[in-house]
Amino acid sequence: MSAPTLDTPVNPVTVPHTLVEDILALLMGCLVISFGVSLLQQSGTLTGGTAGLAFLLHYAFGVKFGVAFFLLNLPFYVLAFKRMGRVFVLKTFAAVALVSLFAELHPRFIDISQLDPFYAAVLGNVVMGLGFIVLFRHKASLGGVNILALFLQDRGVIRAGKLQMMVDVTIVACSLAVISLPMLLASILGAVILNLIIAMNHRPHRYVA
Repeated sequence: MSAPTLDTPVNPVTVPHTLVEDILALLMGCLVISFGVSLLQQSGTLTGGTAGLAFLLHYAFGVKFGVAFFLLNLPFYVLAFKRMGRVFVLKTFAAVALVSLFAELHPRFIDISQLDPFYAAVLGNVVMGLGFIVLFRHKASLGGVNILALFLQDRGVIRAGKLQMMVDVTIVACSLAVISLPMLLASILGAVILNLIIAMNHRPHRYVA
């Protein structure tokens, strides 16, 4: 019997994360994501999804990002419970609360006097993408529009990707009223990078836990 090589497929063994591992992952993932949010906020750029809506409220009406992000997610928890169960909802609620809190705390400790918007959009979304992967691998998310998209897809209303795209396009279109064109272009670049990171790394068949 030959020994397995690097090219030999290995059958994965499911080993659930412990409670401590989940807690640490939520803390680290949310800390990283909220730092990315802080970079976008200090540079005047934004992103898509529910976070993008929170940014629009922040820029247009002066609502704190953390407050807007937390409140916008509230209606989606019912859908999340129906589709993904109680544990997922509890983890997602905790993640949303932590990102909302950390996003308001970062500016108290970090004040960047000069920040190029394109650099901030790229680095901020890269950092956010890494944080999202941590959350996804511990069966949590930041809820919002993605949950609605999956819920409607399950009922045959619309494909999740199409709805997400429609929402993001709407956010981008509305953002022209509150940010400049260069900021908008930087935001689009950052959003593309974020989605590429998630698409390349969030593949369930490559990670089992």
